[in-house]
Amino acid sequence: PLPPHAKRAKSISVLGCPEGPYRAVSATKRLVTSMHPGVDTLDKLFEYAAMRSPHSKCLGTREVISEEDEHQSNGKVFKKVVLGEYCWRSYKEVHTAAYQLSSGLAALEQQPKNNIAIFCETRAEWFIAAQACFMNNFTLVTLYSTLGGPAIAHGLNETQVTHVITSRELLETKLKAILSEVPRLQHIIVVDDTPTSWPGYPHGITVHNMAAVQKLGAKPENATRERAQPLPSDIAVIMYTSGSTGIPKGVMISHSNMIAGITGMAERLSYLNETDTYIAYLPLAHVLELTAEHIVVSLGFKIGYSSPQTLVDQSTKIKTGSKGDTSVLQPTVMAAVPEIMDRIYKNVITKVEEMNCVQRTLFILAYNYKLKQLAKGYSTPLCDKLVFRKIRSLLGGQLRVLLSGGAPLSASTQQFMNVCFCCPVGQGYGLTETCGTGTLCEQWDYSTGRVGGPLVCCEIKLRDWVEGGYRSKDKPHPRGEILIGGSNISMGYFKNEAKSQEDFFVDENSQRWFCTGDIGEFHKDGCLKIIDRKKDLVKLQAGEYVSLGKVEAMLKNCPLVDNICAYANSEETYVIGFVVPNQKHLLALADQYSIRGSFEELCNSKAMEELVLKVITGILNNPPTFHNLSSQLERFEIPRKIRLSPDPWTPETGLVTDAFKLKRRELKTHYQDDIERMYGGK
Repeated sequence: PLPPHAKRAKSISVLGCPEGPYRAVSATKRLVTSMHPGVDTLDKLFEYAAMRSPHSKCLGTREVISEEDEHQSNGKVFKKVVLGEYCWRSYKEVHTAAYQLSSGLAALEQQPKNNIAIFCETRAEWFIAAQACFMNNFTLVTLYSTLGGPAIAHGLNETQVTHVITSRELLETKLKAILSEVPRLQHIIVVDDTPTSWPGYPHGITVHNMAAVQKLGAKPENATRERAQPLPSDIAVIMYTSGSTGIPKGVMISHSNMIAGITGMAERLSYLNETDTYIAYLPLAHVLELTAEHIVVSLGFKIGYSSPQTLVDQSTKIKTGSKGDTSVLQPTVMAAVPEIMDRIYKNVITKVEEMNCVQRTLFILAYNYKLKQLAKGYSTPLCDKLVFRKIRSLLGGQLRVLLSGGAPLSASTQQFMNVCFCCPVGQGYGLTETCGTGTLCEQWDYSTGRVGGPLVCCEIKLRDWVEGGYRSKDKPHPRGEILIGGSNISMGYFKNEAKSQEDFFVDENSQRWFCTGDIGEFHKDGCLKIIDRKKDLVKLQAGEYVSLGKVEAMLKNCPLVDNICAYANSEETYVIGFVVPNQKHLLALADQYSIRGSFEELCNSKAMEELVLKVITGILNNPPTFHNLSSQLERFEIPRKIRLSPDPWTPETGLVTDAFKLKRRELKTHYQDDIERMYGGK
């Protein structure tokens, strides 16, 4: 049962038809496009924030106290850091730094309405550089810092940039090697302070430190030069998608698109205020993070920078015994991709399994009691203090909202985070093409598996997809392909008119719409649930449709599975899967059945493949915490054969995107021999 206030309508179909359009209850008459009158571009948004609270903390970075190499028993060397406190820059200081950088870039011949690239890890300088670009109408091209050489060259050449802003590490490890393939490049601005001289670069390329460009911009003749302010219709960002299906596409996002998206999100998060703290560690080249940081600024609180390698005390780069970023910053707001929450969930479940009988019983009792109380709309202060405080402290102990996006979050992980971190997990839905915005759960909505109602900046329609068997007339819920319309819908794909025509359209009221390719259903209370994706649906030989995404989401809940990719094709009668097993659980399973060998040998063992398959399909009920999920899958959806992979899939391997979404085409190529073996009956 839902708590009483969760039954309130989140959205209504404006025309009363099951296909919609559905709008937020407060925006049925008119969609909202901006937060404050006249604040219609990103440079004005930051200026407004800096004028409203000039001396408030804005951006924080931890100082590096020491770095050292830690030698592992297997001969590998890990870099470890000891970090100090956060050093803060005020809103006014950030505005001044951005203004000087903007003037400095103009002095280095960067032209308004011309493209400039940021190829850099998430850090304060990224945000400052972005504001500098918005101030003088330089169109910002964002590239993921994990991209490989060819993809970087493709992005820089397609957008014809002459200036690129990067970090020392990325310049030396990635950019330097491809400079000969990017002939237009003239200026490289490095955000780090050291070194200050850069010998050995090709003729025609000058490397500058960001501080030197700011100094140049502060000179009276440059500082007084008139700014080329953007119009709301000007392109603010060309953001390359993570490319889960082929070559990354550049999405053209205008200032008014970003402002509308930020406005929609800020309205749903209006309970946040200037006392809050946001921890930033996701890639800023991803629309989720870029929008989130602008929402923080629009609401006037502070951003502390972090990275996946230094996020918590146990993170890979944090020296044993010293503190991770969440412990020091104690954030109240955090955005997380499901991949990260799944990891936390599995770690805690493993620890619970290692507890003694009394501790474990107490934990399970408290967990189930709290679930019941949440469903009634009550809080459980005593349980939180006695049982969940230790888990909560993993992320600093002060979280009051966790935002989830980028991929579907499983119900079990969402419930676990709600209970153990004592704060709601707001699941949202959006795409690069919609500025990362579309829907977001209300703060008090503890229901799982849904993504909330439409934001006040946009509306949603369901379009029948007859081939897949989804129609708006379906009972009990109308279903169909999700179409999102509003001012947050981007201007199309850069230099790709054909794809833009295919995925975007303008209606009779001149409103832009994006066809998402995702399948959703609207519940009675106006909440959207994502149930499928057109590209993930495969028809088996006998005509049954299998949703690969659904199969993966279910099986990922098994502690033995760290990652999984389901595969099927229309000439075959069954599904197969590639599994990255959890090392600890796999070794324990092997031990239980007296199978010897290293982790790699076990992954290549046919006996282990069969054992893991039995666990996944529920024939062997082991480990006990994994409830037989195959009961939630149709018989034809359960993989018949699997291949174990000892190597994890990371963005560097090219098998998943930066948001850890599976790249199905690349995975298929990578495992082609195994596919033939599994379907060849060998």
